[in-house]
Amino acid sequence: MDEIDVLGLPVPNAGPVFLAALVVHVSAGLACVACGALAALSRKGGTWHLRFGRAYLWGLGVLLASVSVLAAIRWRENAHLAAIGVVAAAAALIGYLNRQRRPILHIVGLGLSYVTLLTGFYVDNGPHLPLWDRLPAWAHWLVPSLVGFPLIARAVRSRLRRKAAAG
Repeated sequence: MDEIDVLGLPVPNAGPVFLAALVVHVSAGLACVACGALAALSRKGGTWHLRFGRAYLWGLGVLLASVSVLAAIRWRENAHLAAIGVVAAAAALIGYLNRQRRPILHIVGLGLSYVTLLTGFYVDNGPHLPLWDRLPAWAHWLVPSLVGFPLIARAVRSRLRRKAAAG
C-alpha cells in the first residue's frame, strides 16, 4: 500500500474513510493530551479540573471510536493500537467512576489512561519523530511508563498525606 507524507509522517493511503477517521483521531488525540495535562495540573475538584477532565474523557471516547474505524480498515497494522485504546478507555472509566468514593483509584486510573494514551502515540509515531527515531522500538513502549508512573505515585502520596493531615 502506498503512503502519503503529512508533515514528515508517513500516512497510509487507505482511502477517504481511513483519512477522515485519521483526521478525527489526530484531533481527538491532541485534545486529550492537552486536556489531560491541564486537568492533572489544575486544582483538584476545581472548575478547571472538572472541565478539562470531562473534555479528556469525551476526547478519549472519540479517540477510541476513531481507532476502531482505523483498525477495522487496517486490522493487521492497527490491532495493537486498538488494544491500547481499549486499555486507556477502561482505565479512564475506572478512574472516573471512582472519583468521589476512592480518590486513589481515580488518580491511578486516569494517570494510567494518560500514560497509555501517550504509549500508543509513541509506539505508532516514535519511529518517525526526531530523537525518538534513534531509540529502539522497546523504548517507545516503556518510556511513557518510566516517566508517568513516578508522577502517578507522587500524586497518590500527596493525596494520602492530605488525607492523613485532615484526620
